[in-house]
Amino acid sequence: MPNIKSAKKRVLVTEAKTLQNKMFKSSYKTAVKKYESAVEAGDKEAAIALYKAVVKKVDQAAARGIIHANAAARKKSQFTLMLNKLGA
Repeated sequence: MPNIKSAKKRVLVTEAKTLQNKMFKSSYKTAVKKYESAVEAGDKEAAIALYKAVVKKVDQAAARGIIHANAAARKKSQFTLMLNKLGA
């Protein structure tokens, strides 16, 4: 346990940021799963709507440093290919 005031503050800030990152990462993964299930089901309208949402989440995750920029680009490319295979 830290004794210095600034170190105590860093512990609190780190805990808060860790919780925020966990929450965002969870919502990112949920968005990806929803999109993939819509594509798997063959539902074009839902897939198109979810595609926009999932690409936004991927960009936000890359901006926050939750995933690497190259991983984000790869994911977006994969999602686009999935959508194109549906014939959208």
